[in-house]
Amino acid sequence: METRREAVTGTTGCLTAVLGTLAGIAVWFPYGRRGLFGSFEGETNPAVFWLGLPVMAVGGAAAALAVFALVRGRWRPALGLVAAAAGIAAFGYGFNVLAGTRAVADCGSPC
Repeated sequence: METRREAVTGTTGCLTAVLGTLAGIAVWFPYGRRGLFGSFEGETNPAVFWLGLPVMAVGGAAAALAVFALVRGRWRPALGLVAAAAGIAAFGYGFNVLAGTRAVADCGSPC
């Protein structure tokens, strides 16, 4: 009986992580599209793909699992996951992973 409950909990946790990852990708998509396809003279920013997508996907999964742990009443794992999500957010902010390409306003006086 306990094994079945653990299996259901594990499956629910995996589904929660997948949904969190998909939510992170959905938040990343507008920035990623602008960065990959360019906004000014076809300029692209591949860092949006190589840094932005993994940060948003892992951050979304960590945030979703933190909520899942809180719902289950597991405070220590939830606190660790919140700390991980904060670290991922700090990394993303530090490397500006959602930065798109330069806009027309950034090109200087000739524009």
